[in-house]
Amino acid sequence: MNDLVNTAWVAVCAALVFFMQAGFALVEGGLSRAKNSVNVIMKVYLGTCLAGITFWACGWALAFGPSAGGLVGTGGFAVDALPPGQAVNLVYQMMFAATAVSIVSGAVAERMRYGGYLAFATVMSLVIYPVYAHWSWNEAGWLKTMGFVDFAGDGAVHSVGAWCALAGLLVLGPRLGRFAKSGEAREIPGHNLPLVALGGFVLWLGWFGFNGGSISGLDSANLGRVLLVTHLGACGGGVGALLFQKLSGRPVLMSASVNGSLCGLVAITGGAATMAPVWALLSSLIAGALCVWGAERIRALRIDDAVDAIAVHGIGGTWGLLAAGLFHDGDLLNPQRVLVQLVGALAALAWALPTAWLAFKAIDRVLGLRAPTLNEQRGLDHTEHHEIAYPEFQDPPGGLARGA
Repeated sequence: MNDLVNTAWVAVCAALVFFMQAGFALVEGGLSRAKNSVNVIMKVYLGTCLAGITFWACGWALAFGPSAGGLVGTGGFAVDALPPGQAVNLVYQMMFAATAVSIVSGAVAERMRYGGYLAFATVMSLVIYPVYAHWSWNEAGWLKTMGFVDFAGDGAVHSVGAWCALAGLLVLGPRLGRFAKSGEAREIPGHNLPLVALGGFVLWLGWFGFNGGSISGLDSANLGRVLLVTHLGACGGGVGALLFQKLSGRPVLMSASVNGSLCGLVAITGGAATMAPVWALLSSLIAGALCVWGAERIRALRIDDAVDAIAVHGIGGTWGLLAAGLFHDGDLLNPQRVLVQLVGALAALAWALPTAWLAFKAIDRVLGLRAPTLNEQRGLDHTEHHEIAYPEFQDPPGGLARGA
């Protein structure tokens, strides 16, 4: 009976993690301009479809199959017969792959060709994400055997997703008009901030499945604390962003506050099962402040992240991995444990960034990655999809050429 109940719990959590794609669509769509909102949401939608197919066909085997030297899995490709518990776990892990892919879609918004993005989403869920997941989550993975702690994916999902996004931004360059000749960033406000707030709440809800399902059962004595620190992470991240903005004399922005809350959730994801609530709250407060500060530093480097995904998932994920080592329950501030966490964080960067950069460069050469200037000016909804989000307020797409 316990096995059935635990399997049902993971199935419910898989559905919650799937629902996070709606949160990504709302946040990324709201933070983009109206002329690109359909394009951004379509990237999340079809990226989820492709991640499902490719992770089933190949990613599951590379991540969780029998290990070859702790580096990659070698069995379980396109599986069609698994015990109920493993089958549900496959679906659950499939949602994690889709989450990692969706991190990229927002960062590169408003300038990447739709076909180029889908090609990268396929490569990422096929190879890039599963290989690091093998290192950190497969029982024989080389990071796992070192004692690396990445409970629900600060490294495998958030860091890998963020460094893939950074690679895409380095290949693409900024949106038209984003930076002045002096290097100063010009604001390109999103078209619908209420959608951003709603998306933040949807992601917050989904995170209970993201972390809660990783405990693998309702009968776990640790489940209640995992859910508690998850909620505290969101609360602390939002408050940390608020305090940093207020105490530093910055305007208190809703978009920055929502991202701060999401960064707080990211920061406790790696250590949600091994971190006491007080340390989870401290970690998330720091994460919220780091998110606001980090987003500004990234812009100062003339890197145009449309939704501040690198600050939320890259800075938040890296800090979360270190915090999982610093504040490990019963083993606080153990330098050896922190060193292992640092190795895992650097491994995510060293694997995902150059691999994704090479993939983006190859896609650029074969398909073309950057939308033509005229298409970017008109909006990718017109030119890539031939439909618009708000027909009552926008010019109809008739007569405009479709994008390549």
